[in-house]
Order: sequence, then structure tokens, then C-alpha cells
Amino acid sequence: MANFLIVGAGIGGLTTAHALLGLGHSVRVYEAAPELREVGAGVVLGTNAMRALHQLGLHEAVQAHGTPVLHLNLLDQQGRVLQAADTSVFTQKLGFDNLGIHRAALQQVLLRKLPTGTVVLGKPFERFEETSTGLAVHFADGTTATADFLVGADGLRSRVRRQLLPNAEPRYAGYTCWRAIVDASRLQLPVGQSGETWGERGRRFGYVPVGGGRVYWFACLNSPEPQNPKFRAYRVADLQREFAQFHAPIPDLLSLTRNDQLLWNDILDLKPLRHLAYGRVLLLGDAGHATTPNMGQGAGMALEDAAVLSSCLSAEVDTRSAFRQFERRRLPRTTRIVQTSWRLGQVGQWENPLLTGLRNTVMRLLPDSVSRGQMAWLYEAT
Repeated sequence: MANFLIVGAGIGGLTTAHALLGLGHSVRVYEAAPELREVGAGVVLGTNAMRALHQLGLHEAVQAHGTPVLHLNLLDQQGRVLQAADTSVFTQKLGFDNLGIHRAALQQVLLRKLPTGTVVLGKPFERFEETSTGLAVHFADGTTATADFLVGADGLRSRVRRQLLPNAEPRYAGYTCWRAIVDASRLQLPVGQSGETWGERGRRFGYVPVGGGRVYWFACLNSPEPQNPKFRAYRVADLQREFAQFHAPIPDLLSLTRNDQLLWNDILDLKPLRHLAYGRVLLLGDAGHATTPNMGQGAGMALEDAAVLSSCLSAEVDTRSAFRQFERRRLPRTTRIVQTSWRLGQVGQWENPLLTGLRNTVMRLLPDSVSRGQMAWLYEAT
């Protein structure tokens, strides 16, 4: 059995730790943050992600902290349906529901089920170097750890990736986003239903139930520059003004939101890489294929990574060969998701009234078979 060192205790890193421990390997996870705080917004784990969790023995533990999402509705600003997707066909076929869950809840479940001492906090990664027997990993506090193999799961701004590929920097998508999770139990929203609205002038709003009467919402606006000072100063009242003409329950969700609940981030991704495997080093999750959130597959791709890595290591005696097999299996799928999500986001953020009118008409006329085909590819393939 091998000794693995994982950089990053996010969803990808923690799930990969479970996968490796399940195969009998030695694992240590090093995280830069001094504590894993209860922060973050919501995520949707598609059927594919829930199946990956099942493969790793984590499905039931995670499912208990979220709520099924059975209907995905795409609407215009007036609340008219552009597309309506019922995922029950796939959930019944595959045996797993889509799940809305607080990101922090997911992270905490994954953390609690690891053996004590697996995760080491307050250890910012600095660099690695190959030795005659494996790898030496150096941290900002001057300490060093050794391992046979290194997994870079340290997110969009991965320092592991930066050492391997100094020019692979995040790219700005042209729009910025606010998020929050609110107690919306009094709104009595339809059970299991999520919605995304494509509005006028490059404005989008979406919401997803995440359990316990709570709802995760996001609001996107175009911005000519990242880290725009104008948007940095936005508060709930500013978003209420921007989305005042949007259909219910959007104004209601904003009215339930406090300023201290707002999270603000520019939308970024990573242009698809040519490789994920670099000898004794592997990139996974956002470190290897960060995507814009338009397909709801960011967390799902990290969970799939862990499950596929487990399969590759089970099938290959040589770990470096398993890393290469992982790359061959994952790159076509993750690349397609990154590229499709990028294009979808650009279309959703159109500002030209003629183009948005044409877009909405086309979306209404698309046959259901197109939506089903897309979901089949997302949910059934890994």
C-alpha cells in the first residue's frame, strides 16, 4: 500500500481521502486554513454525484443532510417557463435523487467520517520536490512531509497546479455573483423544485432548496471587470433594486436575506488542461478542471474524481499508471462540462434585447428530448 499526501480539505480532497483509505492506503490531508468554518453556499449534487458517493460508502450520510431536487425549471423574467425538466426518470432508473445541500454541511459530513488525525489544518502548501524514494512536500511554516504520491485538490487557485503549470491561471467569465442561504420555510415553496430565471440586461437569479426549509439562492450580473468596486459595495437593497421586476419568489427570497449572509464572488473557471497526471502528482477537483456553475456540476465532478480514482487504483498495480488511466477517463468528460458550462453562462448573460428574445423563443421550442439527452449524459456517464 502507498502513502498519499493530499493538499486541500475541500470536497474533492476529503472525498479522495475516503477513497484512498477504503483501498487500504495511508493518507494525510493538509489544509491551509486554520479551521474549517461553517461558511459557503449551497450545491446541487446530481444523480451522478450521489452514485459516486454510494460507491465510496458515503451516500446515506450525505443524503441525511440535504433535500431531493426533482424539478429543474428555467424561466424568463415574468416567470414563464422556458424549459422544465423532471429528473425523476433518471433518479428512478439510477436509484439516486439529485440533492440540494449546504456546502458546509457536506464538508462537515466528509470530515467527521474520516479517522481522527487524517486532516492537518493550518498548513499552507509551498512546493514539492521529487526525491529518490518519492516526494518531499514543503509548507509555509518551514515543515516538510514525505509521501509516495501527491494529490493536488487545493481548488481553483491551486498552488500545486501553479508549480506544475505556472501559466494555467483562472479566467474571468465576465459576470459576478452573490449567494446566500436563507430560512424560507414561511414561503412554502413547492417541494423538490428549483428554479433559474434568465432576465433582461444580463441578470440571472436561481434558487435551490437545501433542507430544513432553507433555500440557497444566487444572483448574477454582468461586470466589465473582475473585483468591480461598484459591486463590492452592493448590499441586499441593491440586489432588491436590480431584481425588483422579477417574478415570485425572487423578491421574497431577497427580503429574507440579511447583509451579513451575502457571499460575493466573480465567476471564474479554468481553461481545460491537457493533463491531470504528472508522474507521482495528480490534479483533481477544481485544481484540475474548475468550471463555471452553470451546469451545477462543480462539486459533482470532484466527487466523481474520487470514485474514478478509486476504480483506477483498484485496476492498476502501478499507481502512476492508475493516474494516467484516471486522466484518460476524466479529461474528455470534465473538458466537455467546462466548455458547455462556459457557453451556457455566456448565453444566460446576454444583454441585447433582440438576442435575449430569440434565446428565450429557442429555449421554449426545444423538444424535451434535447433536455433528456443532456441529463442522460450528465447523470449516466462517468
